[in-house]
Amino acid sequence: MKQRPITTLHMIMSADGKIITESLVPAKSMKNGIARVENRERWLLDSGQVQSKSGINNEPFSEKTEVSFVLIDNTHLNERGVEYFSRLSKKFVLVTANANHAVHKTSFDNVSVIFQQKLNFQKMLENLYENHGCKKITIQAGGILNEIFLRNKLFDYVDIMIATPESGHETMPDSTSMLCESEFYKLGNLQLESSEVLDDCIRVRYKVRRINLFDFDTSHMPNR
Repeated sequence: MKQRPITTLHMIMSADGKIITESLVPAKSMKNGIARVENRERWLLDSGQVQSKSGINNEPFSEKTEVSFVLIDNTHLNERGVEYFSRLSKKFVLVTANANHAVHKTSFDNVSVIFQQKLNFQKMLENLYENHGCKKITIQAGGILNEIFLRNKLFDYVDIMIATPESGHETMPDSTSMLCESEFYKLGNLQLESSEVLDDCIRVRYKVRRINLFDFDTSHMPNR
């Protein structure tokens, strides 16, 4: 078997158990955590579906970074989305089974395409290692891609970050939206007290700091 990059599954999970993506993480502390992963690995892999859901096809262009990105996508990224990652990335590799993907209509020096008639992640990783100089890669994809990597035993490490409610995703246990600041007081703040490595899991203990509704300033928030 050919060599492939060392892979790390990087999951950011909100306190209510939802997986959240980089573009949906507003808290500075979580951004710093992601930055540490980027600086360590230098290669990140995600799906076009996740990125399109986060609005990447319409996002203002970001400053160039030293991180290289791999996106697996057949239909979700448009030409502007490809340009976004070209401007953002040191190298950008798009993996697709779509011969008519928007990436084929673009021309950027740092953009490469891995075309496979049928997606094969083992061969994709081997290609990244042999032809693109990728020795380590962090995978921050959605549940479907994560399951495929897991089923094919393509993960070497798992890195989990647990976010406080301020960094949460769309829903709470009662299905109340967490995208609106005015809902935060319903749960309160979580303050990390301890973390412990057990035989088969990691136990993270938080203290819930309740917020008095009458002390919570909602004057700056729109009415719902």
